[in-house]
Amino acid sequence: MSERSNIRLVVLGVLLISLIGTLVARLSYMQLVAGSEYEAQAANNSTREVLNPAVRGLILDQRGRPLVANRISLVVSVDRLALAREDDDGAASIANLAQALDVSENQIRERMLPCGQEGAAAPPVCWDGSPYQPVPVATDVEPETALAIMERRADFPSVIAQLESVREYPQPFDANMAHILGYVGPVSQEQLDAQGESGDPARLRSRDLIGRNGLEAQYDANLRGIPGITSLAIDTAGRVTGTAGTSDPVAGNYVVTHIDARLQAVVEEELEAAVLRARESGNDGESGAAVVIDTQTGGVLSMASYPTYDPDLWVGGISARDYDILLERRALSSNAIQGTFPPGSTFKPITTVAAAEQGYDLTETYNCPSDYKVSSQTFRNFESEGFGPISFQRALEVSCNTVFYRLADEMWLKAGGNAATLESADPIADAAQRFGLGTATGIDLPGEAPGLVSGRIEKQETWENRRDNWCADAKEGFPETRKSDAELADYYTALAKENCLDGFRWRNGDAINASIGQGDTAVTPLQMAMLYAAIANGGTLYQPHVAKAILTSSGEVVQEVLPEAIGQVADSETLAFLRTALAGVTAEGTGASSFAGFPLDQVPVASKTGSAQVFSDVSTISWYASFAPADNPRYAVVMMVTQGGTGSGTSGPSVRNIYEALFGVDGDRVNPKNSVLIDAAPASLLPVVRPDGTPVVPGIDDEAARLGRDQVVSRADSASRASP
Repeated sequence: MSERSNIRLVVLGVLLISLIGTLVARLSYMQLVAGSEYEAQAANNSTREVLNPAVRGLILDQRGRPLVANRISLVVSVDRLALAREDDDGAASIANLAQALDVSENQIRERMLPCGQEGAAAPPVCWDGSPYQPVPVATDVEPETALAIMERRADFPSVIAQLESVREYPQPFDANMAHILGYVGPVSQEQLDAQGESGDPARLRSRDLIGRNGLEAQYDANLRGIPGITSLAIDTAGRVTGTAGTSDPVAGNYVVTHIDARLQAVVEEELEAAVLRARESGNDGESGAAVVIDTQTGGVLSMASYPTYDPDLWVGGISARDYDILLERRALSSNAIQGTFPPGSTFKPITTVAAAEQGYDLTETYNCPSDYKVSSQTFRNFESEGFGPISFQRALEVSCNTVFYRLADEMWLKAGGNAATLESADPIADAAQRFGLGTATGIDLPGEAPGLVSGRIEKQETWENRRDNWCADAKEGFPETRKSDAELADYYTALAKENCLDGFRWRNGDAINASIGQGDTAVTPLQMAMLYAAIANGGTLYQPHVAKAILTSSGEVVQEVLPEAIGQVADSETLAFLRTALAGVTAEGTGASSFAGFPLDQVPVASKTGSAQVFSDVSTISWYASFAPADNPRYAVVMMVTQGGTGSGTSGPSVRNIYEALFGVDGDRVNPKNSVLIDAAPASLLPVVRPDGTPVVPGIDDEAARLGRDQVVSRADSASRASP
């Protein structure tokens, strides 16, 4: 061991002794000196609580690999109330602290300003916790620095340095998972007030950290645990007279997820590759998302969003600079569950179901011209290509828009055309809603967007909400636009006038656009993954779940999250047709170029490409929706890249690579032993957790098992070190 390491150990030992001495001195102060400070409070209370925080529970992947763990950190905090009592309002203390930590005074003050106060940064940079709670301003402080702060009390009268358990993100296999996992932050005063007076030992307290996003927020009550409490008896003079009772802390529970860290790493890498592929082909490739679903359970095996961020930025509080960068990059929200996009041709299976339910024969031949005309409007095929008379299956394989235009137009006429009412049939919208579109999937993550299904009722509701604005725009005539482009202003004005007068009317053009996933229809990538999973598994639409089970810190099962079916989406005959047709898309349709050379004879893949247009964008949204094996489906994989170009050119190659990783494909050979999953299957058993809290990672190689064990901080060890 080096001389520097010996010195650090000695310093750390001195610091620990100093911290313990401080705690003893503080208790003596409470017992012998501070009686007058407690006198007013003692009139209403006979005890005071001293808390021993519980160690927060871990989040594990399906094999037991830690995705979120704990470690011990030296944390420096500032007591704002004590600071305000100093003669100079704490100016000297802040200056001394900034010098000791080698940061600017402004960096410290921005962490301390309460959210909403004038000059405060936006949450979560500002202080959103209780005003009575010391504000942490630095984590992972060097022992020498913390010791200097503790010893020089005259220079730092309102500053606290102590050992605390903080979150860490091991990132096994370099999997990021920021949008899935979330982060923790201080409890707010509003949250404390909302719980009212409660004797529940698990209630929130002013120094608690709670989940602020992702799984950390969704399962906060499970992860948080229960602090140990020492109740000190107080006499009428406010003096501590003894101990009224004690309880040990109860560690938070573990959340076991369906996520597989190795698969997640592959999906994140392939999503980024797709974005870069879009840019290399001349498109902007702004953002994207990818989802992998277990079609038999609805379990989320992987979910990625691009751009993302380093979850460690949130540990100890994010800086204003880092937060502004994340806002500028639009990296904070998950495109997988919060972004909504037109689905393009990946929507065509919905129109197929609607057509079958309206009596169209899916075995007949349909004409595929290059365009379809309605009154003065012409609706074209993608790249204006026509295929002549073809089967319905072939129409899906080559993604012939005009076949679907005709079906939508005829169904619209059958429902009453322009004379239809809100009670008239709307078969495409009805089918879409049955597949879960337009409604949040119910995934166990906060902030999910419901999306929108374009249809007769939606058109009426939109008109009612926007009519006044449309009428005002029609009257004003877009004066700002007119200054630079009078022709465009005239077009906008005419459109606003039409919407003002009868924007509620569901026209055949609306129905035609809806049939190919255009118009107002907007979906999340997760919704499309659940839709294709339902086609794959025979029609059961599942509620997706990230969590698989809740375990105690000693490994006992508290709750298993069982598959939850929402309903059936279509009849078995139509779904069987779709599975065959979508397999044809990959074999000899628009998806074939992405899977050239892939062993489809061993692992048939069903898929649908999509290139969705957005009015304001210069290029289309690239979609690739799929499931495999097509003849015995287990996985649904969906990828989307905004301003990405075509589905087959941008997203398709990355989806192929994900399937290669799932099934262990190497060239034309398939070997499940090479899969990122064990034998190419999700884990059937829950991870084993030892009594000391360390997870066992069963069934994988020794190196991976060692990696998992090394990356978790054992609960027993964490608890002992967190309470010096």
